[in-house]
Amino acid sequence: MSRAHHDTGAQPVSSVPAASAPTSELVGDLARKVTDLVHEESELAKAELAQKARQAGLGAGAMGAAAVLGLLGLGCLLAAAIAGLHLVIALWVAALVVGGSCLLVAGMTVLAARRAVRQATPPVPTEAIESTKEDVRWLKTQATSARR
Repeated sequence: MSRAHHDTGAQPVSSVPAASAPTSELVGDLARKVTDLVHEESELAKAELAQKARQAGLGAGAMGAAAVLGLLGLGCLLAAAIAGLHLVIALWVAALVVGGSCLLVAGMTVLAARRAVRQATPPVPTEAIESTKEDVRWLKTQATSARR
């Protein structure tokens, strides 16, 4: 038997014409072709996943850099707020007001986040489970009525 890759990706199954080949040989050739196809598809999937993982890594790195720059910018804005308040009140009071305001906003954000997390837990698809239970009840009802 000769096997050669062509530009189209097709490979001859056998040098014997299909009409005169024994069934066992055809089945063997089919099994090899299916195995080759599955292997090639697996390699293609691996390559695609590796490329997507690289892209996701680059995106995550860019998001990390943006977060750091955002925090630095927020620090500058907070310093500007303290400096602006210092024109009206003492510096230490201005720092307390701005710092306290930040802590107040952080506390409210934590409470909102905690409420959202509690609504999402436990991470069980309760609606899907209820729907499945209803389907099972319906199937039991149908099976019972079909027996009568």
